[in-house]
Amino acid sequence: MFHTKTKLGGVLALTMLFASACGNANGTVDGSAAAAAAGGTDAGEKVKITFYSYNLAIASQKEGTQQLIDEFEAAHPQIDIDPIAVASTEINTKVQADIAAGASPDVAQLVFDGLDYAVHNYNAKALEDLVPAEELSQTFEGFSPNGLELGRLNGKTYGLPFTFSTPVLFYNAKLFADAGLDPNAPPTTWAEVKEAALQIAGKTEAEGVHIGGSAGNDWIVQALIGSNGGEVLSDDRATIRFGEPEAVEAIRMWQDMVLSGAHDKLNDGEVIQAFSEGKLGMLLYTSALQSAFIQASQAGGWELKAAAMPSFGDKPTTPVNSGSALFILSGDEAKQKAAWEFLKFVTSERGYTIITSKIGYLPLRPAIVDDPKYLKDWVEANPLVKPNLEQLTRLRPWISYPGPNWLQIETTLLEAVQQSIQGTGDVAAMMQEAQRRAQSLMP
Repeated sequence: MFHTKTKLGGVLALTMLFASACGNANGTVDGSAAAAAAGGTDAGEKVKITFYSYNLAIASQKEGTQQLIDEFEAAHPQIDIDPIAVASTEINTKVQADIAAGASPDVAQLVFDGLDYAVHNYNAKALEDLVPAEELSQTFEGFSPNGLELGRLNGKTYGLPFTFSTPVLFYNAKLFADAGLDPNAPPTTWAEVKEAALQIAGKTEAEGVHIGGSAGNDWIVQALIGSNGGEVLSDDRATIRFGEPEAVEAIRMWQDMVLSGAHDKLNDGEVIQAFSEGKLGMLLYTSALQSAFIQASQAGGWELKAAAMPSFGDKPTTPVNSGSALFILSGDEAKQKAAWEFLKFVTSERGYTIITSKIGYLPLRPAIVDDPKYLKDWVEANPLVKPNLEQLTRLRPWISYPGPNWLQIETTLLEAVQQSIQGTGDVAAMMQEAQRRAQSLMP
């Protein structure tokens, strides 16, 4: 713990507030104040912390992530970040192996479905146990309340939300017009999606729609199930519920899309290329693909548009996030202090300006989208982000399954979804059997 119990803590907090207010145009602050806040002085030893990040392993996101690190180090000369690029599919394995070898990372970027496991197996530190309550409250001020909830477990914040997206319905305005649809009136329900997709498939050479997320991670599946009133896990985190009627109906809608010809039969990897080439009318997928799709549409001579996640009739949608949080894993007090300074910077107004404009994820400090110092001009130039921002008000956490078998439970759900949408079988039977097998994996 590094709770400050003397008057010095208040002085440092005021110093940091003043320094922030006097920061330069890039949001940096005076180095001596930053060093003091990090627990050192200009003449003291530097603190080095390791940062495992999968954004650094993605070509289109590396530059923006490195900019975050560079600006932080410029503002905090007593802290060095040792960035380690790790693929998202490998980061949990590497963290676990390095902890077992006695070389735990100090900060790790982990996806939300592993939250429970990180807390109970990686000894992730609750911010409430490290940071004075007043400072934590000040840091959280202006943060999306729904966003903050994503990194909490049992009432404490273990992961500070970092890079983040929701499911967005991207669509090709040219294909809409070619099919006789109004490009300015996208479908808002799944029934309307089916109708529009069949019209696109029937009147153009393109496929109608693709719902992403049947493989990899289950965040879009969770969003679909929740939007139909279902759950994947009970509130007491003891009972798997993705075989119940509301969940079954959501996946049956997906199967019907495929069987009717409204939905293509491509996998998620193939469909990104197809949509980029103008061969698909609509795609429900992560909003993080927006920048890549803008470039593809400009190169291909078609207009990209975006709409909110469609609903099941008049039921409210419950978008679930993809993306990650930052976890402090170090047991060293000096490194914990330095890690907290890093977390504060990268999730600050300046941090989210870089994250949104350079990396492509949502700003979890919503006020900055109307602030000319940060994202106002960028949002006006990039209006496609607006449906994604609006969905923050209805956001539901990406549920992490408890116990050491959490990933097997998630895989069991996804395999049942794939089996359902790739065939003509009884969705209820497949989902209920998956629920039974998943329940047997619960702790």
